[in-house]
Amino acid sequence: MKNKPHYEIIIYWSKDDNNFIAEVPELPGCIADGNSYTEAVKNAEIVIAEWIETALSLGRPIPEPRGRLMFA
Repeated sequence: MKNKPHYEIIIYWSKDDNNFIAEVPELPGCIADGNSYTEAVKNAEIVIAEWIETALSLGRPIPEPRGRLMFA
Protein backbone atom coordinates (compact mmCIF):
# COMPACT_ATOMS: atom_id res chain seq x y z
CA MET A 1 0.00 0.00 0.00
CA LYS A 2 2.10 2.83 -1.29
CA ASN A 3 -0.70 5.38 -1.42
CA LYS A 4 -2.76 6.60 1.49
CA PRO A 5 -5.33 3.86 2.16
CA HIS A 6 -9.03 4.64 1.91
CA TYR A 7 -10.78 2.78 4.72
CA GLU A 8 -14.37 3.41 5.70
CA ILE A 9 -14.67 5.51 8.88
CA ILE A 10 -17.89 5.44 10.88
CA ILE A 11 -18.39 8.55 13.01
CA TYR A 12 -20.93 9.02 15.79
CA TRP A 13 -21.45 11.14 18.88
CA SER A 14 -20.81 9.44 22.21
CA LYS A 15 -22.75 11.02 25.04
CA ASP A 16 -20.77 8.94 27.56
CA ASP A 17 -17.43 10.20 26.21
CA ASN A 18 -18.71 13.65 25.27
CA ASN A 19 -16.79 13.27 22.00
CA PHE A 20 -17.17 12.17 18.42
CA ILE A 21 -15.99 8.58 17.94
CA ALA A 22 -14.44 7.42 14.66
CA GLU A 23 -14.31 3.66 14.10
CA VAL A 24 -12.53 1.88 11.25
CA PRO A 25 -14.38 -1.44 11.00
CA GLU A 26 -11.93 -3.06 8.57
CA LEU A 27 -9.04 -2.64 11.04
CA PRO A 28 -9.90 -4.39 14.33
CA GLY A 29 -9.50 -2.10 17.33
CA CYS A 30 -8.82 0.97 15.19
CA ILE A 31 -10.79 3.74 16.92
CA ALA A 32 -10.17 7.44 17.49
CA ASP A 33 -12.09 10.35 18.96
CA GLY A 34 -12.23 14.12 18.81
CA ASN A 35 -14.01 17.19 20.13
CA SER A 36 -15.39 17.83 16.64
CA TYR A 37 -16.36 15.72 13.65
CA THR A 38 -13.33 17.04 11.76
CA GLU A 39 -10.95 16.33 14.63
CA ALA A 40 -12.27 12.76 14.93
CA VAL A 41 -11.59 12.16 11.21
CA LYS A 42 -8.10 13.67 11.47
CA ASN A 43 -7.32 11.52 14.50
CA ALA A 44 -8.70 8.43 12.74
CA GLU A 45 -6.31 9.03 9.83
CA ILE A 46 -3.40 9.12 12.28
CA VAL A 47 -4.56 5.95 14.03
CA ILE A 48 -5.01 4.16 10.67
CA ALA A 49 -1.38 4.94 9.77
CA GLU A 50 -0.20 3.77 13.21
CA TRP A 51 -2.33 0.59 12.96
CA ILE A 52 -0.75 -0.24 9.59
CA GLU A 53 2.77 0.56 10.84
CA THR A 54 2.30 -1.71 13.86
CA ALA A 55 0.86 -4.55 11.75
CA LEU A 56 3.82 -4.31 9.36
CA SER A 57 6.34 -4.38 12.21
CA LEU A 58 4.65 -7.51 13.61
CA GLY A 59 4.45 -9.20 10.21
CA ARG A 60 0.65 -9.24 10.27
CA PRO A 61 -1.49 -8.91 7.14
CA ILE A 62 -3.07 -5.57 6.31
CA PRO A 63 -6.58 -5.76 4.87
CA GLU A 64 -7.16 -4.06 1.53
CA PRO A 65 -9.78 -1.30 1.79
CA ARG A 66 -13.10 -2.62 0.51
CA GLY A 67 -14.94 0.68 0.34
CA ARG A 68 -18.46 1.05 1.65
CA LEU A 69 -19.46 -1.74 4.00
CA MET A 70 -23.03 -2.82 4.44
CA PHE A 71 -24.36 -3.57 7.91
CA ALA A 72 -27.76 -5.00 8.80
